[in-house]
Order: sequence, then C-alpha cells, then structure tokens
Amino acid sequence: MTRIKHFCLDSHHQQVWTVNSSYATVPGGDIPAAAAEPLRREEEASKGKEFIFEIITVDQQGKQSSKKSGKAYQKEEDLGNGVKLEMVHIPAGSFMMGAPSPEGDDYARPQHQVTFAQPFYMGKYAITQEQWQAVMGNNPSYFKGAKRPVECVTWNDAVSFCQKLSEKTGKTYRLPSEAEWEYACRAGTTTAFHFGETITPDLVNYDGNVPYGWAPKGLYCQETTPVGSFGPNAFGLYDMHGNIWEWCADPWHDNYNGAPSDGSSWETGRNDDRVLRGGSWNLNAVSCRAAYRSYNSAGHSQWDWGFRVVCAAVWTP
Repeated sequence: MTRIKHFCLDSHHQQVWTVNSSYATVPGGDIPAAAAEPLRREEEASKGKEFIFEIITVDQQGKQSSKKSGKAYQKEEDLGNGVKLEMVHIPAGSFMMGAPSPEGDDYARPQHQVTFAQPFYMGKYAITQEQWQAVMGNNPSYFKGAKRPVECVTWNDAVSFCQKLSEKTGKTYRLPSEAEWEYACRAGTTTAFHFGETITPDLVNYDGNVPYGWAPKGLYCQETTPVGSFGPNAFGLYDMHGNIWEWCADPWHDNYNGAPSDGSSWETGRNDDRVLRGGSWNLNAVSCRAAYRSYNSAGHSQWDWGFRVVCAAVWTP
C-alpha cells in the first residue's frame, strides 16, 4: 500500500427532576422549586465539565438532513507532560443491541434489550499515541502522530495499558464490554450508523470507494486520521465509526443467544478470540455499522486495531 502524506481533514439517572409550579419532584419527595435549580446544577457539575458540539444526521443518500446542538460532560485525567485523557459521562439507560432484520448477518442477532443501571465514563476518543507513550513509554504505531490513535496493539497490550493507567491514576480503567461499546456508539439511535441510514467520507474515515446503501463514493484516506477529525455522536464521542477497530473486553460468540442483559462483558467462550468493533480506515462502510462485529486473537495486532477505555461513574479527584 502506498502511504499518502496528508491528513484527510478537508471536510470536516441519575435523579430525574420534574418541576411543577413551586415544587420539584425528586426520588423521596418534593422540595421547593427554588432549591431545585441549585441541586440540579450541582448534579450536572458532578458529571464533569460541560462541552457543546454539533450532531449531524444524514439521509439514505448521505445528504445532511439535520444539524442540532448537543451537550455532554467530561472529566480529564492528567497523564503528565501536558497529555490529558478526556472521559465522557455516558448516562444510564436501555437500548436494543444487535442488528434488526434484514440488516447485517445473524452473528449480530438476536436483537435483545440491554439495560445499564448505572452511568459510566468512556474515552472521548480512541487512545492516542501520546497517551500510550505517557503510560507505556513507547509507540508501536505504524502511522505515526501524537494525536492519531495508537494502533498495532494486541488485546493483551490494551489490557496491560488499562492496568498501568489504573495504577498511575488510582482509578479502575478497563476495556469496554461489547454492550457498553454499542450502547455508547448508538447514543440513542436505532439506525445503522449514529449519523443515520448511511455515512460518507465527510463524516467517517473508511474506504470511500465502497459506500453503504445509496451513498455516493468518496475519498479513501488510506491511513488513520487524528482523533476528533470528524463529528461526534449525541453522547459526545468521536470516531465510533471507522478510523480504527476498537478492542472490547468480551470473548467472541457467534451470536447473542444467552448474552447478558446488564451490559457486562460476556465472560465465556473462546478466550483467545476477542471482539473488535467500529470498522476502520481500511474497510468498507458496511463494516463500520454500529451493530457490526468482528474478532481476532488476543495476541495479534494490525495497523488498524486500537481501543478506547471506560471507567466507573464514581470518580474521585
């Protein structure tokens, strides 16, 4: 493959409050509405720093059908030397995991409801090379760049990173379960992509020569792009489709028969084969769908395999 020398950047609950007249209803009783707003703000602040972004939706032809403002919350981990790890608050909730018929194949079925009783934090981006360097002291990536995702890492490497990151920070970091990954990717949507019915190279880094559905062909970068080069989903997460495959904690299963419904990692099966999600720069649009699943040996690596991390919602400074 011929490497190109440019970046393809040219296109770029917790408690539920119900306010009625002078009182706000909260779990456990009513409080005066005058007190509700400060409490609401305190609860919002506990999630982290607010950030605002635009959410893009496209139709079956890949044309923009809507653009609206989104809001999410993040906390930062200081990894030293100016390197930060941004972790986004993912709310508790339920979703239908898997591919509806006729989308995809039976390996992503049966569709089943998964419920997350507690919120959690997920990396705003895939782990970058500068973040990996700050924790592991090296850089295995083929496509070098501080803000590019780290790649050429095995599942075992990713687990080691999480262990060292946990030791460094005093918090428990780990790979996401497959259910956490898809829930976070969909961000409340039910379409093949969180962008809508399809994607375009203006929205996702994939092989634009092989589009999905009625979308037109487009640019093929032939390499990774820096994280955050494309727009986020409604949870404020970037690059959940394309750029790099992302390792998940789960061993591979051929379908979802017997899968847990609480969002936990499915810790049975062929232990040496681990789940990969999200597709990559090197694959067609079909492989970037929210429900698309793949796997490989925990000891293998490739130039389009990386990962992002999750952390429990209980976050102490």
